[in-house]
Amino acid sequence: MALITRLRFSLFLLSIAVLAGCGYHLTNSPAHRLTAGQQIWVPFIGNESISPTAQTVLRRGLYAESHALRGLTPSGNESAADLIVKGRLLSYTNTVTSYSAIDQVRSYRLAISVELEIYRKGEVTPYWKGVLNAAKEYPANIDLALQRSAEESALDAASRVISQKFISAIEQSY
Repeated sequence: MALITRLRFSLFLLSIAVLAGCGYHLTNSPAHRLTAGQQIWVPFIGNESISPTAQTVLRRGLYAESHALRGLTPSGNESAADLIVKGRLLSYTNTVTSYSAIDQVRSYRLAISVELEIYRKGEVTPYWKGVLNAAKEYPANIDLALQRSAEESALDAASRVISQKFISAIEQSY
């Protein structure tokens, strides 16, 4: 008798689980979708870091990735833009990630942290705001010019990762 009761109870729980569904649902509504042809404006990004060029590279990355991924075009000015992105570069750090057998640096890790927010034309409150982080490793080099070039490439790659995360976060609304 106890076996039949357990079986009925198990079937009851199974039927409730099936009727309830899995609980997953689509999170991106058409209101948050970026569409091709919209114009985007990224004014000067504030810089609270030690890098004199990082905000320029980040701004360029935001324009490039928004065009490549969603077909957004840069606006000539803020008043003509459909979307306005504002931000602050919070941190820019370089740390050593590995050493050679003779105790010389072999690679570095560049990490950036950025606070970004996006506004629709005419709105005063952002419809997305958050902090995004990215990091890229790059090789050390004895030649200072090659070392600087590798760091700039890592910054460009990290900026593109930030831009991709930004677009994804906007459309997913998190």
